[in-house]
Amino acid sequence: MSAPTAFRRRYGASPLHLLLVLASFALAVYAGLRLFQGDTVGVAVWFVGAALLHDLVLLPLYSLTDRAVQGLFPQGPSDGRLAPRVSVNYVRVPAFVSGVLLLVWWPLVFRQVAHYTAATALPADGFLARWLLITAALFAASAVVLVVRAWRWSRAQRQARNATK
Repeated sequence: MSAPTAFRRRYGASPLHLLLVLASFALAVYAGLRLFQGDTVGVAVWFVGAALLHDLVLLPLYSLTDRAVQGLFPQGPSDGRLAPRVSVNYVRVPAFVSGVLLLVWWPLVFRQVAHYTAATALPADGFLARWLLITAALFAASAVVLVVRAWRWSRAQRQARNATK
């Protein structure tokens, strides 16, 4: 057995994968060390606060929201005669992307950055409207995909009924 094959059997992936994982860990350690050179206590408080906010507030909130959406779209078995099951992912995906955009741009969306105009010479207004338009477009695109898939399913069902007659 060759050395790369033995390595792959033991590690589960190629040596290149291990090299990339180690490089990403090295980069994360470097970034962490650079981050902690400034305000170590402030950074630690921010990390702990972010973890607590996520675990105690956000996780229960989006879990309850996900359960509510699942209740709106029951996932019963589709036997071919009933309409296709509607996946909750048609709501999850646009909501997730919209949430990530809001997480990244929230200071501008909620006008919490007074120095933005001074630093960029661009107006700070309009970000809320743009985020809302992007969110609406994401949900609209998801709805279009759902409608197209339902239409294709119903067309296939009609063709199957006509073929059996």
